Amino acid sequence: MRSSRAFFLLVAVAALPGCGGSDDDYANNPRPPAPINVTAAITEERVSVSPQEFGAGPVVFIIANQTDEAQAVTLETDELGGEEAGIRQTTSPINPDGTATLKVDMREGTYAVRAGDGIRAAELSVGSERESAQNELLQP
Repeated sequence: MRSSRAFFLLVAVAALPGCGGSDDDYANNPRPPAPINVTAAITEERVSVSPQEFGAGPVVFIIANQTDEAQAVTLETDELGGEEAGIRQTTSPINPDGTATLKVDMREGTYAVRAGDGIRAAELSVGSERESAQNELLQP
C-alpha cells in the first residue's frame, strides 16, 4: 500500500511540468479588425450604401429591398486577374420589403453593389485595413 502511494505521488510530480506548457511556441497574433455594419437599400432607381468609404476587414452588409420585386444583390470588385482573385458574392433573392445580410472580408479596392436590371449600382471605396481589435474588451 505504501509503495503504491509513493508510486502515484511520483507519477503526479513527474506529470506536472507537462501541464503548463511553454510560452515559446505561443503566437500572440493580433485579432482581425472588429466587424462593421454597412447598410444598403434597393429602390426602383438605385442601390444606396452607407457608408460608402471604410477600411478593409470584416463587413456585415444589411440589405433592405424596397422594390415591388424580389432582388438578388451582388457585391464584386473591379479587379481583373492579379495576385488574388477578385471578390464576388451574391445574396439569394430578397423578397419585397424584406432584408438580408451578406458577410464579407473585404480587401482594399473599389467595389460595386448591383441589383436587378435598370437599377443603378452603388460604388464603394475600401481603404487600408482597419486597426486590430486586439485590445478591445467584450469582443467575441
